[in-house]
Amino acid sequence: MQHGVILKTYNSFYYVKNNDQVIMCTLRGRFKKERFSLLVGDEVEYNITENDKGIIEKILPRRSMLQRPMIANIDQVIITFAAVSPNINTVLVDRFLVLAEMSDLEIVICINKIDLADNDELQPILDLYRSIGYPVITVSAKMGIGINELRNVLSGKISVFAGPSGAGKSTILNSIEEGLTLVTGEVSEKIGRGKHTTRFAELLSLSSGGFVVDTPGFSFTEFDNVKKNELMYYFPEISAVVHECKFNTCLHLKEPQCAVKQAVVEGSIREERYNSYTEILTEIQDKKKGF
Repeated sequence: MQHGVILKTYNSFYYVKNNDQVIMCTLRGRFKKERFSLLVGDEVEYNITENDKGIIEKILPRRSMLQRPMIANIDQVIITFAAVSPNINTVLVDRFLVLAEMSDLEIVICINKIDLADNDELQPILDLYRSIGYPVITVSAKMGIGINELRNVLSGKISVFAGPSGAGKSTILNSIEEGLTLVTGEVSEKIGRGKHTTRFAELLSLSSGGFVVDTPGFSFTEFDNVKKNELMYYFPEISAVVHECKFNTCLHLKEPQCAVKQAVVEGSIREERYNSYTEILTEIQDKKKGF
Protein backbone atom coordinates (compact mmCIF):
# COMPACT_ATOMS: atom_id res chain seq x y z
CA MET A 1 0.00 0.00 0.00
CA GLN A 2 0.98 3.60 -0.59
CA HIS A 3 1.23 6.21 2.18
CA GLY A 4 0.10 9.81 1.86
CA VAL A 5 -1.63 12.80 3.42
CA ILE A 6 -5.05 14.26 2.55
CA LEU A 7 -4.60 17.60 0.78
CA LYS A 8 -8.29 18.34 0.25
CA THR A 9 -11.69 16.71 0.10
CA TYR A 10 -14.37 17.43 -2.46
CA ASN A 11 -17.63 15.64 -3.29
CA SER A 12 -16.58 12.44 -1.46
CA PHE A 13 -13.21 12.37 -3.25
CA TYR A 14 -9.95 12.67 -1.33
CA TYR A 15 -6.83 14.12 -2.91
CA VAL A 16 -3.83 12.34 -1.39
CA LYS A 17 -0.24 13.60 -1.72
CA ASN A 18 2.50 10.99 -1.89
CA ASN A 19 5.92 12.54 -2.56
CA ASP A 20 5.38 14.59 -5.73
CA GLN A 21 2.17 12.82 -6.79
CA VAL A 22 -1.41 13.67 -5.96
CA ILE A 23 -3.86 10.78 -6.31
CA MET A 24 -7.64 11.13 -6.31
CA CYS A 25 -9.00 8.49 -3.92
CA THR A 26 -12.29 7.20 -2.61
CA LEU A 27 -12.92 5.76 0.84
CA ARG A 28 -13.35 2.04 1.46
CA GLY A 29 -17.00 1.21 2.14
CA ARG A 30 -16.54 0.05 5.72
CA PHE A 31 -15.43 3.53 6.74
CA LYS A 32 -18.61 4.98 5.25
CA LYS A 33 -20.70 2.54 7.28
CA GLU A 34 -18.84 3.66 10.39
CA ARG A 35 -19.54 7.27 9.37
CA PHE A 36 -15.89 8.08 9.87
CA SER A 37 -15.13 11.71 9.09
CA LEU A 38 -11.90 11.90 7.11
CA LEU A 39 -10.22 15.29 7.45
CA VAL A 40 -7.68 17.36 5.59
CA GLY A 41 -4.32 16.51 7.15
CA ASP A 42 -5.19 12.86 7.87
CA GLU A 43 -2.45 10.37 7.00
CA VAL A 44 -3.75 7.36 5.10
CA GLU A 45 -2.68 4.19 3.32
CA TYR A 46 -4.23 3.42 -0.04
CA ASN A 47 -4.07 1.06 -3.00
CA ILE A 48 -3.95 2.15 -6.63
CA THR A 49 -6.94 1.00 -8.69
CA GLU A 50 -7.65 1.29 -12.40
CA ASN A 51 -7.35 4.66 -14.12
CA ASP A 52 -4.57 5.61 -11.68
CA LYS A 53 -7.07 6.34 -8.93
CA GLY A 54 -6.87 5.04 -5.39
CA ILE A 55 -8.98 3.59 -2.62
CA ILE A 56 -8.18 4.40 1.01
CA GLU A 57 -7.73 1.23 3.05
CA LYS A 58 -6.37 2.54 6.34
CA ILE A 59 -6.49 5.77 8.31
CA LEU A 60 -3.54 6.32 10.63
CA PRO A 61 -3.97 7.64 14.20
CA ARG A 62 -4.14 11.41 14.51
CA ARG A 63 -1.42 13.29 16.36
CA SER A 64 -3.62 16.33 16.88
CA MET A 65 -6.81 17.96 15.70
CA LEU A 66 -7.96 21.56 15.50
CA GLN A 67 -11.63 21.70 16.47
CA ARG A 68 -12.75 24.60 14.35
CA PRO A 69 -12.06 24.51 11.51
CA MET A 70 -11.52 20.75 11.79
CA ILE A 71 -8.00 19.89 10.54
CA ALA A 72 -5.96 16.82 11.52
CA ASN A 73 -2.26 16.42 12.37
CA ILE A 74 -1.21 20.04 12.40
CA ASP A 75 1.69 21.44 14.43
CA GLN A 76 0.68 25.06 14.89
CA VAL A 77 -2.12 27.55 14.41
CA ILE A 78 -1.41 30.95 12.87
CA ILE A 79 -4.17 33.19 14.27
CA THR A 80 -4.40 35.89 11.60
CA PHE A 81 -5.98 39.32 11.97
CA ALA A 82 -5.73 42.57 10.07
CA ALA A 83 -4.46 45.62 11.94
CA VAL A 84 -6.99 47.74 10.04
CA SER A 85 -9.69 47.29 7.41
CA PRO A 86 -11.27 45.64 9.32
CA ASN A 87 -9.82 47.07 12.54
CA ILE A 88 -8.37 44.53 14.93
CA ASN A 89 -10.82 43.40 17.61
CA THR A 90 -9.12 41.99 20.71
CA VAL A 91 -12.33 40.34 21.90
CA LEU A 92 -12.45 38.35 18.67
CA VAL A 93 -8.73 37.60 18.91
CA ASP A 94 -9.33 36.16 22.37
CA ARG A 95 -12.16 33.99 21.09
CA PHE A 96 -9.95 32.50 18.39
CA LEU A 97 -7.18 31.97 20.94
CA VAL A 98 -9.53 29.98 23.17
CA LEU A 99 -10.48 27.69 20.29
CA ALA A 100 -6.79 27.17 19.47
CA GLU A 101 -5.89 26.54 23.13
CA MET A 102 -8.63 23.90 23.27
CA SER A 103 -6.81 21.94 20.59
CA ASP A 104 -3.53 22.05 22.59
CA LEU A 105 -1.48 23.29 19.62
CA GLU A 106 1.34 25.80 19.30
CA ILE A 107 -0.05 29.26 18.59
CA VAL A 108 1.42 32.18 16.63
CA ILE A 109 -0.45 35.47 16.22
CA CYS A 110 0.01 37.15 12.84
CA ILE A 111 -1.09 40.76 12.33
CA ASN A 112 -1.41 41.80 8.68
CA LYS A 113 -1.71 45.21 6.98
CA ILE A 114 0.71 46.92 9.39
CA ASP A 115 1.65 49.37 6.64
CA LEU A 116 -1.82 50.90 7.07
CA ALA A 117 -1.85 50.87 10.89
CA ASP A 118 -1.31 53.64 13.42
CA ASN A 119 1.64 52.28 15.42
CA ASP A 120 0.59 54.12 18.60
CA GLU A 121 -2.73 52.28 18.50
CA LEU A 122 -1.35 48.91 17.41
CA GLN A 123 1.69 48.61 19.72
CA PRO A 124 -0.28 48.20 22.99
CA ILE A 125 -2.17 45.29 21.42
CA LEU A 126 1.06 43.63 20.31
CA ASP A 127 2.56 44.18 23.78
CA LEU A 128 -0.53 42.64 25.42
CA TYR A 129 -0.29 39.30 23.64
CA ARG A 130 3.50 39.14 23.82
CA SER A 131 3.31 39.71 27.59
CA ILE A 132 1.06 36.64 27.86
CA GLY A 133 3.66 34.60 25.99
CA TYR A 134 2.21 34.39 22.49
CA PRO A 135 4.66 34.87 19.60
CA VAL A 136 3.42 37.81 17.50
CA ILE A 137 4.53 38.45 13.92
CA THR A 138 3.60 41.65 12.09
CA VAL A 139 3.40 41.59 8.31
CA SER A 140 2.21 43.46 5.29
CA ALA A 141 1.44 40.89 2.62
CA LYS A 142 1.11 43.52 -0.10
CA MET A 143 4.37 45.29 0.83
CA GLY A 144 6.34 42.12 1.63
CA ILE A 145 7.07 43.23 5.21
CA GLY A 146 7.67 40.38 7.67
CA ILE A 147 7.05 37.65 5.09
CA ASN A 148 10.52 36.09 5.46
CA GLU A 149 10.09 35.88 9.24
CA LEU A 150 6.72 34.20 8.81
CA ARG A 151 8.10 31.85 6.13
CA ASN A 152 10.78 30.70 8.61
CA VAL A 153 8.13 30.01 11.25
CA LEU A 154 6.21 27.82 8.78
CA SER A 155 9.21 25.89 7.43
CA GLY A 156 9.09 22.14 8.07
CA LYS A 157 5.78 22.27 9.93
CA ILE A 158 2.11 21.72 9.16
CA SER A 159 0.42 25.01 9.94
CA VAL A 160 -3.17 26.15 9.76
CA PHE A 161 -4.16 29.77 9.18
CA ALA A 162 -7.33 30.69 11.04
CA GLY A 163 -9.06 33.99 11.58
CA PRO A 164 -11.93 36.16 10.39
CA SER A 165 -12.61 37.00 6.77
CA GLY A 166 -10.84 40.10 5.54
CA ALA A 167 -7.64 39.45 7.51
CA GLY A 168 -5.76 38.70 4.30
CA LYS A 169 -4.88 35.05 4.91
CA SER A 170 -4.96 34.16 1.21
CA THR A 171 -2.87 37.22 0.30
CA ILE A 172 -0.30 36.26 2.95
CA LEU A 173 -0.06 32.71 1.62
CA ASN A 174 0.36 33.99 -1.93
CA SER A 175 3.25 36.14 -0.69
CA ILE A 176 4.88 33.24 1.15
CA GLU A 177 4.74 30.76 -1.72
CA GLU A 178 4.92 31.92 -5.31
CA GLY A 179 2.48 29.99 -7.48
CA LEU A 180 -0.29 29.38 -4.94
CA THR A 181 -2.47 32.04 -6.63
CA LEU A 182 -5.22 31.77 -4.02
CA VAL A 183 -8.32 33.84 -4.71
CA THR A 184 -8.49 36.97 -2.56
CA GLY A 185 -11.39 39.29 -1.80
CA GLU A 186 -11.83 42.89 -0.77
CA VAL A 187 -13.37 43.94 2.52
CA SER A 188 -16.97 45.08 2.23
CA GLU A 189 -17.38 48.73 3.23
CA LYS A 190 -21.00 48.06 4.20
CA ILE A 191 -20.43 45.25 6.70
CA GLY A 192 -16.72 45.75 7.48
CA ARG A 193 -15.85 42.11 6.79
CA GLY A 194 -14.14 40.32 3.97
CA LYS A 195 -15.86 38.03 1.52
CA HIS A 196 -15.34 34.32 2.08
CA THR A 197 -12.83 33.62 -0.67
CA THR A 198 -11.86 30.15 0.63
CA ARG A 199 -14.70 27.64 0.34
CA PHE A 200 -13.04 24.57 1.81
CA ALA A 201 -9.89 23.72 3.70
CA GLU A 202 -6.94 22.66 1.59
CA LEU A 203 -3.42 21.59 2.53
CA LEU A 204 -0.81 23.44 0.45
CA SER A 205 2.82 22.33 -0.04
CA LEU A 206 5.64 24.77 0.74
CA SER A 207 8.89 24.69 -1.20
CA SER A 208 10.74 25.34 2.08
CA GLY A 209 9.22 22.17 3.51
CA GLY A 210 5.97 21.57 5.36
CA PHE A 211 2.40 22.50 4.53
CA VAL A 212 -0.05 25.29 5.23
CA VAL A 213 -3.82 25.11 5.27
CA ASP A 214 -5.97 27.90 3.93
CA THR A 215 -9.35 27.69 5.65
CA PRO A 216 -12.74 29.35 5.25
CA GLY A 217 -12.92 32.59 7.22
CA PHE A 218 -15.21 32.89 10.21
CA SER A 219 -16.97 36.02 11.41
CA PHE A 220 -18.08 34.41 14.69
CA THR A 221 -16.97 31.75 17.14
CA GLU A 222 -19.04 29.46 19.31
CA PHE A 223 -18.13 27.48 22.38
CA ASP A 224 -20.55 24.57 22.43
CA ASN A 225 -17.87 22.14 23.62
CA VAL A 226 -16.40 24.30 26.38
CA LYS A 227 -17.40 23.63 29.99
CA LYS A 228 -17.69 26.62 32.29
CA ASN A 229 -15.16 25.23 34.78
CA GLU A 230 -12.62 24.55 31.99
CA LEU A 231 -12.66 27.93 30.22
CA MET A 232 -10.19 29.49 32.69
CA TYR A 233 -7.48 27.05 31.56
CA TYR A 234 -7.64 28.39 27.99
CA PHE A 235 -6.44 31.81 29.23
CA PRO A 236 -2.77 31.14 30.16
CA GLU A 237 -2.40 34.09 32.52
CA ILE A 238 -5.63 33.16 34.35
CA SER A 239 -4.71 29.48 34.48
CA ALA A 240 -1.43 30.41 36.17
CA VAL A 241 -3.13 31.81 39.31
CA VAL A 242 -6.39 29.84 39.72
CA HIS A 243 -4.77 27.53 42.26
CA GLU A 244 -4.43 30.53 44.58
CA CYS A 245 -8.19 31.08 44.84
CA LYS A 246 -9.76 30.20 48.22
CA PHE A 247 -12.42 27.97 46.62
CA ASN A 248 -11.53 25.29 44.06
CA THR A 249 -14.94 25.83 42.45
CA CYS A 250 -14.19 29.52 41.86
CA LEU A 251 -15.30 30.81 38.45
CA HIS A 252 -13.69 34.21 39.14
CA LEU A 253 -16.88 36.23 38.91
CA LYS A 254 -18.36 37.19 42.30
CA GLU A 255 -16.59 34.70 44.57
CA PRO A 256 -14.67 36.06 47.59
CA GLN A 257 -10.88 35.78 47.94
CA CYS A 258 -10.44 35.22 44.20
CA ALA A 259 -6.81 35.36 43.09
CA VAL A 260 -7.81 36.08 39.49
CA LYS A 261 -9.83 39.18 40.36
CA GLN A 262 -7.02 40.34 42.64
CA ALA A 263 -4.54 39.90 39.77
CA VAL A 264 -6.77 42.07 37.58
CA VAL A 265 -6.77 44.78 40.25
CA GLU A 266 -2.97 44.56 40.54
CA GLY A 267 -2.57 44.63 36.74
CA SER A 268 -0.82 41.28 36.26
CA ILE A 269 -3.92 40.13 34.36
CA ARG A 270 -5.09 42.74 31.87
CA GLU A 271 -8.66 43.91 32.34
CA GLU A 272 -9.56 43.45 28.67
CA ARG A 273 -8.50 39.81 28.81
CA TYR A 274 -10.52 39.27 31.99
CA ASN A 275 -13.51 40.89 30.30
CA SER A 276 -13.14 38.49 27.36
CA TYR A 277 -13.10 35.59 29.83
CA THR A 278 -16.26 36.75 31.61
CA GLU A 279 -18.04 37.45 28.32
CA ILE A 280 -17.38 33.94 27.02
CA LEU A 281 -18.22 32.40 30.40
CA THR A 282 -21.56 34.22 30.49
CA GLU A 283 -22.28 33.03 26.96
CA ILE A 284 -21.59 29.42 27.99
CA GLN A 285 -23.78 29.71 31.09
CA ASP A 286 -26.65 31.36 29.22
CA LYS A 287 -26.60 28.67 26.53
CA LYS A 288 -26.78 25.96 29.21
CA LYS A 289 -29.81 27.73 30.72
CA GLY A 290 -31.42 27.86 27.29
CA PHE A 291 -31.33 31.65 26.88
